[in-house]
Amino acid sequence: MAKAPRMTLTGTVLSAPDVPLLAGFYRELLGWEVAQDEPDWVKLTPPGGGASVAVQHEESYTRPRWPAEDGRQQMMLHLDIEVDDLASATAYAVSLGAEIAAFQPQDDVRVCLDPAGHPFCLWVATD
Repeated sequence: MAKAPRMTLTGTVLSAPDVPLLAGFYRELLGWEVAQDEPDWVKLTPPGGGASVAVQHEESYTRPRWPAEDGRQQMMLHLDIEVDDLASATAYAVSLGAEIAAFQPQDDVRVCLDPAGHPFCLWVATD
């Protein structure tokens, strides 16, 4: 087997029908900076550096179903976002346009849906 080359995950890209709407949601939610802003692409980066989140336009976008249902668009990934306080972080996300998912598989994690329907999880680290 060949030696593995160096690889670094530099970002995650979410597809959406409305790039400014979804990018604005995550910019406010995370407090990140816009590093690249084009009509069909917005890249957000954390203030201290690190992997980015970008939003790209997808003309044929179909909202994923949470939880998954046979024969329906399923989520391809979700974002895990660590927070200090689950209740206040959830309320803040909702104030920005998220919705709380009807199905919640864990008591200590809150599954929300962003304005394009991508699931994301808010969670508090325990010691």
